[in-house]
Amino acid sequence: MSNLYTPGSGSGGSSSNSSSFVSRRDIRASHVTGALPVVSSPSPVKTYSPGSFDFEAMLVSLHELFEHDRQVASQQDSTRCGICYLHFSLSELHYRNEEGFYVCAGCERALGKQTISMLRQQQK
Repeated sequence: MSNLYTPGSGSGGSSSNSSSFVSRRDIRASHVTGALPVVSSPSPVKTYSPGSFDFEAMLVSLHELFEHDRQVASQQDSTRCGICYLHFSLSELHYRNEEGFYVCAGCERALGKQTISMLRQQQK
């Protein structure tokens, strides 16, 4: 396999841009790996077609959720929900004795009366 990459030649056929060879090493060196793109604030006027998905809003929402989770986790009286694995204060959790884990209100509503067997039980 060659270390040269021709854009558009993924199908194995000949490319009309035969003079546009790019070194794969150059592509890797110019591409920063492991870094997420900067999330900009949403512009005031956005038009979406029905069924479109606002990926940027989801990223902002997840960032806020995990930031809040880290803040709660740093408190002395917090532990994780055994289902969603987010941190809550002990007063917000209910311990399910049958299964041996804490559950938050949202997960408890979703579970209802259904029982779940856990591989590892949480200490009460």
